[in-house]
Amino acid sequence: MTYDTVATISQVTSLLFFIAMFGSVVVYALWPANGAMFEAAQRDALDLREPSRGKQQ
Repeated sequence: MTYDTVATISQVTSLLFFIAMFGSVVVYALWPANGAMFEAAQRDALDLREPSRGKQQ
């Protein structure tokens, strides 16, 4: 095996791994069962009426 062969195999493997991870994140984010969790996180993040827990004023 030459350096070029090893480099090509490494690059292709890394690209496929990146595509798989990206696809997994997209599927997780768009999965219908996770919608309520993301909506709750959005409401909590944008709720400015109550001081944040853990922060001292």
